[in-house]
Amino acid sequence: MSHAHNDPLKAPAMHMDHANGSHTLGDQPTRQTTRDAPGLVQVQPLRKADMQQSYAQTLPVSDIEHGCYGSMINCLGGFAGTLGSIPCCILCPNPYKTVRQGHVGLVTRFGQFYRAVDPGLVKINPFSERMNTVNVQIQVVELPNQSVLTKDNLTVQVEAVIIYHIINPYKAAFGVADVRKALVERAQTTLRDVIGGRNLQSLLTEREAVASEIEELVEAITERWGVKVENILLKDVLIPPELQASLSSAAQQRRLGEAKVIAAQAEVDSARLMREAADILSSSAAIQIRQLEALQSMAKTAGSKVIFVPMNLFGGGQGGSGDNGLINNTAMMSALAGPSREI
Repeated sequence: MSHAHNDPLKAPAMHMDHANGSHTLGDQPTRQTTRDAPGLVQVQPLRKADMQQSYAQTLPVSDIEHGCYGSMINCLGGFAGTLGSIPCCILCPNPYKTVRQGHVGLVTRFGQFYRAVDPGLVKINPFSERMNTVNVQIQVVELPNQSVLTKDNLTVQVEAVIIYHIINPYKAAFGVADVRKALVERAQTTLRDVIGGRNLQSLLTEREAVASEIEELVEAITERWGVKVENILLKDVLIPPELQASLSSAAQQRRLGEAKVIAAQAEVDSARLMREAADILSSSAAIQIRQLEALQSMAKTAGSKVIFVPMNLFGGGQGGSGDNGLINNTAMMSALAGPSREI
């Protein structure tokens, strides 16, 4: 008799929940990657438009046979390649070459280009054909540290980076001996020319504009090499320590001057407001309002005594003038401010 359902060493059965499409292992649900689940990485599906562009092309080969000699070499190469394609035959060359993803294969026959192939397994004639691979991926190249003299005769160290990719494999492979070195040298020369025509302040504050100007000048030349420059970025602009201290001192003094101007302007505004407040409070109505506020605040003080003192709250009434009322109010405030005593 089988007791698999009671055996604790037996793995629990997996069930399928058809309502929501999730898998459960026993009584515990397993994780499921869904688009609505928070905290999960969303992976975009692979689309044909996002894949590498096809460069496959074959030119006519009728004019590169080179007569009887070329035909003989092609026949010998085809025979040797057939034998070399057998895994156990190591005496003959293998005619199959691999082109990796992100590369383009350029096949030449007797030194003349006639075919471009896409990534994959490519068969060539081992005697008459050769294949060069060109990297069409986006490349990032750091320019060596450049010591440049600016327009105002100051020396700075500039670090830059170039981002580019090849758009025409034929021109990049056969039109330029070393396209990477040519691009770096061209970018270095242009960078020195552009920065040499600017002041240090302009270089520090308009870094993106300087990079854009260098990019436009370099791209005008590299398009003929089959290269597309994506960006030229200025990573850092290094200033000598003594020059940096001088600029820092000048900036500090400038900030101190601005702070003094702001403080003086604030004092002027404060004096103007105080003068306006004094003009407003000098009226008899304002004085009477201040008297009432003083009485109210003294009445709320703990332990104080309320003393009724004759005073004129309306200024210029029958009880006397406004000045007498102010004097009486002052006397009352002095009495309330002192220690408690019976009157």
